[in-house]
Amino acid sequence: MNIKNYISIILLILATSIASAQVKFEAKVSKKKLGVNERLRIDFEMNKDGDNFVPPSFADFDVVGGPNTSMSNYSRNGKRSYSKTYSYFLAPKKRGKFTIKQATIEIDGEIYKTFPITINVTAAVDKPNGNTTASDIASENIHLVAEVSKTNPYLNEAITVVYKLYVSLETGVSNWREKDNPRYNDFWSQNIEIKGLNIEKGEYKGEEYRYVVLKKTVLYPQKTGELKLEPLVLDITVEVPTNRRDIFGRPMMSKVPKIVTAGSRTINVKPLPEQGKPSDFKGAVGDYSFKVSTSKTQLNATESLQAKIEVAGKGNLNLFELPKLTVPSSLEVYEPEHQENVRTNLSGMQGRISDTYTIVPQYRGKYPIPSISFSYFDPDTESYKRITSDEIVIDVLEGPTAAISNTESSTEGIKQTINPNTNTFAFIKTTSDWSSIKTEPFFKSKGFWSLVLLPFLAIPLAIVVRRKKDERDADVQGNRIRKADRLAKKYLSAAKKTLGQKEAFYLALEKALHNYLKAKLNIETSDFNKEKIENLLAERQVESGVVSDFISILENCELARYTPITQVTMQNDYDKAAKTISLIDKQLR
Repeated sequence: MNIKNYISIILLILATSIASAQVKFEAKVSKKKLGVNERLRIDFEMNKDGDNFVPPSFADFDVVGGPNTSMSNYSRNGKRSYSKTYSYFLAPKKRGKFTIKQATIEIDGEIYKTFPITINVTAAVDKPNGNTTASDIASENIHLVAEVSKTNPYLNEAITVVYKLYVSLETGVSNWREKDNPRYNDFWSQNIEIKGLNIEKGEYKGEEYRYVVLKKTVLYPQKTGELKLEPLVLDITVEVPTNRRDIFGRPMMSKVPKIVTAGSRTINVKPLPEQGKPSDFKGAVGDYSFKVSTSKTQLNATESLQAKIEVAGKGNLNLFELPKLTVPSSLEVYEPEHQENVRTNLSGMQGRISDTYTIVPQYRGKYPIPSISFSYFDPDTESYKRITSDEIVIDVLEGPTAAISNTESSTEGIKQTINPNTNTFAFIKTTSDWSSIKTEPFFKSKGFWSLVLLPFLAIPLAIVVRRKKDERDADVQGNRIRKADRLAKKYLSAAKKTLGQKEAFYLALEKALHNYLKAKLNIETSDFNKEKIENLLAERQVESGVVSDFISILENCELARYTPITQVTMQNDYDKAAKTISLIDKQLR
């Protein structure tokens, strides 16, 4: 063997010893892309034993297994090999891209670090892999199912999604939590409250299972075409039987973390048909009844009534507008009060919605409220339907008469006969009777000087009047008192005319008090009771003493029908009513 061969052998031995002395510390993952319902295994491997191993934080993952430590130390063909591994099993918390940061370890006094690894977590997959044997058993014995009532609904037609967790008879579930909640894009959604989890028996693919209903949701599609329902993902602890037995011979259970998904569903939403669509259709879909009603049809001017437009039934009650009320211009109409009494269950929304308008007529006469139509689409018959209300006539018995109404009523039905005249210009006078008029010149006369000086004399008077008016306008309290006194006289004028006639007086007095409250508090006669009046006046900051006086006058009106009353008592009640109305008007806020 020559010198060259010796040198080659020496170099090979040196290279082998250097390679064997090189320290390796690295992180390896089972996959870099996985579904949110899959597990990730990460191994931290080293070829030389070390101390003070510090794993990364795993902030975006749940540690469902580990750390597990494995070590091998063997020699083959005179070559020694050493390996040590720390293993973790991780479950991603949500979708997204996450970075597992560096792990560190100390080997022979030196600190070694792994490289960061980026993991891409996608939506749940249908067949998660990488599970352990116990997890495989759990996968075969537990299933999350989304039951959809209808996969091809019309636009705005209700569908329901019921999520059921099926568990085989040999398997148990200790706890669960929602890991990824579906987002119902392009749907109006409403979750149905579930009170307690009731275990029921059922079948899954022909086999006997137990199941619980975890979630119920009602959906109204707001868009046509193919719409995706994202899956519900649950993180569950499953108890599966093992091959071991306890002292009583029963199989021992092993707890396995498991992520299950209901899978995504596709809903094909049909548009509403254009053929036969009414012109007044506003998007109502379901089965409805329609009604227009008024609280009264006869009243006096300045009194109020309520007109209610109401739709009741089953459908998308919260997702369309009610028809508008149209009335003659002589009726004063206020903005409607919208009310909803709607409950949502598995069959969708049910109940009624209404708009209530307050109407105050200003003049005497008869005013028609035209009929109103309401259209909706019935998905059961796949056709449009229209309901039309009857015309309602409001009869205003007492009150001022509108000028235009007088003109119309005075000319209505009058026919004028026109007699032709042969002398078309007979109305023109063709003769004159002139007479001599002798007058004094107007210039420098008394009338002339009076007209010249009158503006100068009126200026001081106008100044005085203006000052008095400003003082009166500035007297806010005085104006309120005067206004209240006028209001009391207005409402009590009818009662004053019947002083001395017991029944007529107290009937007019009670009506005056009711009309005053209706005008001020906007409540109906049918709603009157003493307790409500006291509460309403107290809410409007009327003093309790004034409220008590008002209630006592109402009581006197009731008692007067059954007890003898003198003229003096009637006068006292009238004065007390006038004073009380005036005080209430001053204090109302």
